[in-house]
Amino acid sequence: MFSFSPIITPSSLPSSTVLKLETFSLKNGGFIRIGGITAPSMIPTSRKLARCSVSASGDGNASVQTDIPFPFDYSELLEQAKVAVELAMKDNKQLMEIEFPTAGLESVPGDGEGGIEMTGSMQLIREFCDLSISAEKITRTRIFFPEANEVDFARQSAFSGASFKLDYLTKPSFFQDFGFVEKVKMSDRVKAEDELFVVAYPYFNVNEMLVVEELYKEAVVNTERKLIIFNGELDRIRSGYYPPFFYPKLAGLTKSFLPSMETVYYIHNFKGRDRGILFRCYPGPWKVLRRVGSSKFVCLHQQDTMPSLKEVALDILPKN
Repeated sequence: MFSFSPIITPSSLPSSTVLKLETFSLKNGGFIRIGGITAPSMIPTSRKLARCSVSASGDGNASVQTDIPFPFDYSELLEQAKVAVELAMKDNKQLMEIEFPTAGLESVPGDGEGGIEMTGSMQLIREFCDLSISAEKITRTRIFFPEANEVDFARQSAFSGASFKLDYLTKPSFFQDFGFVEKVKMSDRVKAEDELFVVAYPYFNVNEMLVVEELYKEAVVNTERKLIIFNGELDRIRSGYYPPFFYPKLAGLTKSFLPSMETVYYIHNFKGRDRGILFRCYPGPWKVLRRVGSSKFVCLHQQDTMPSLKEVALDILPKN
């Protein structure tokens, strides 16, 4: 579905090889040399590349992992996300999350007006799909927007002239002004030829993520299909933003839905006295970064599993 040519392949490395490079500047016209292997860099020569590790096992099941630098702009971000999704799909991940700020790479949710942030997400989703999905797969990709009127807006703006199937999770009801919408039965929307679902920012109404869970259970589980949630602000659910007493179904997603998800690309900025960034690009580790200067970053902490935002804000950042 996606095309990707890795910079370094396992076959190019001897068995039981482990190479680790500390922070360094790129030289030789944008090429990096690793253990005698020269590979073209995917980032500008003025950038700094954080620690890079490459490993290969001796049992034939070789694996390659390269730590990815924090993106310079949205073009580089989308390229990184594309590669992360493809690698996750090769590892048979079916439910994936992409999450990053849309009002600027240093912004946090709420920095931009809600409608503007959603419109920004819509444009970036179009660019991601154009970058990642081959021509023959376009008509097999269904993109779900939160509401039917959002689909109309997409057809008139970011997705004008596109052949992607555009669909919706909910539709307006008589009580919409009070926060009530009518859920759409997902089994009625999905077609047999669909292979990939992209769900766009399903966070404005609490019912939207419940419909996404339904889509996953009814149309993805026990199939070859894949589902990507794009900027769904799932941290609201993870952090308990919605009180379980008032939103029991939504709170239940932390046990019934989120454990099945792989967060393949993620950026969350922390402002205030202890500034920092929680960053992950699959299959790399979760890293807590701090910006030093305009385009350099220091890795303060890294781990294999996602830390909570509370842990990063109150424990990791203050201690570094």
